[in-house]
Amino acid sequence: MANPVAQFSTTLGNFSIEVFEDKSPLTAANFLGYVKSGFYNSTIFHRVIPGFMVQGGGFVPGMSQKEPGKPIQNEADNGIPNARGTMAMARTSDPHSATCQFFVNLVDNKGLNYRSKDASGWGYCAFGKVTEGMEVIDAIAAVTTGNHLQHQNVPKEDVLIQSVSVS
Repeated sequence: MANPVAQFSTTLGNFSIEVFEDKSPLTAANFLGYVKSGFYNSTIFHRVIPGFMVQGGGFVPGMSQKEPGKPIQNEADNGIPNARGTMAMARTSDPHSATCQFFVNLVDNKGLNYRSKDASGWGYCAFGKVTEGMEVIDAIAAVTTGNHLQHQNVPKEDVLIQSVSVS
């Protein structure tokens, strides 16, 4: 059975992500649950670091944070590296703290890969890959950023995720 594909419609264009249900079942189910509930609709890419990644899925315009669900178990030991074009779950310093926020790697971020099952080695779970629209991700990476209260690398003009659907 083919993996599901999430289609993102943003103010800078559309892109699609194959979600690796086969390699990251818990993470895929978590992400797809947010998609199907409409959670990501009208959220923004709130953190953009050129040469690293673009992050979204947790804030609405004005940098108000949405209330996420429960954290999930880290599946970064799934064999999928944080390579250019992969989507991974954002988290805090706790390896098992990912909820709703995700990021797309702009380059091969080997330092984010799983190394071992300890606090410094867990890495970040890559659970999908851009299949169409990488130029949109690159356009997001090129926006002007600045600080907003305690947040850094925030786009000066909102990059809105208008909707996300799955097929």
